[in-house]
Amino acid sequence: MPEKTEVRLVFLGAGGVGKTALIQRFLKDTFEPKHRRTVEELHRKEYEVGGVKVIISIMDTSGSYSFPAMRKLSIQNSDAFALVYAVDDPGSLEAVKSLRDEILEVKEDKYTPIVVIGNKIDRHSERQVSSEDVLSTVELDWNHSFMESSAKDNVNVFEAFKELLQRLMSLNVILSFQSKNKRQSKLMKRLLND
Repeated sequence: MPEKTEVRLVFLGAGGVGKTALIQRFLKDTFEPKHRRTVEELHRKEYEVGGVKVIISIMDTSGSYSFPAMRKLSIQNSDAFALVYAVDDPGSLEAVKSLRDEILEVKEDKYTPIVVIGNKIDRHSERQVSSEDVLSTVELDWNHSFMESSAKDNVNVFEAFKELLQRLMSLNVILSFQSKNKRQSKLMKRLLND
């Protein structure tokens, strides 16, 4: 019987930055333009990687700060984090900074895998956050990964998940990969083998 392992990814950020849109684009290749408030949703997919069953759990959290206990529990029980802000909302970048501080405080580990994602780059004329400034802070000062994305236009969505998993897993162990869902199998092969 194959060994089982679970990887928990958490998406954190202010309300309306596109956390749910990124997750839905990755899992289902769909985009819903209407914002719908999330309290907390867990998405799970099971894969077989080199004879080991790997369950990838993706926690979609509330952008509201009225659930601090839930957020702290999500942080405690997770392995890697995507901190999402919207490039047209400077306040959402400030939220990312405080969320990062909270993660480091709760996890007590400066090497916790974190990827900072500037979403909504499709809103060119509305951009208010410079990618150069964020890149400098995230990669040089914080030593985390940074990328910009658009869930709407499907830009860097796959790459964000790939980066999270690569920061988390040792890819040398992964030799073969099978999944019942062919689209997800191809997606995971690309994620883990590129």
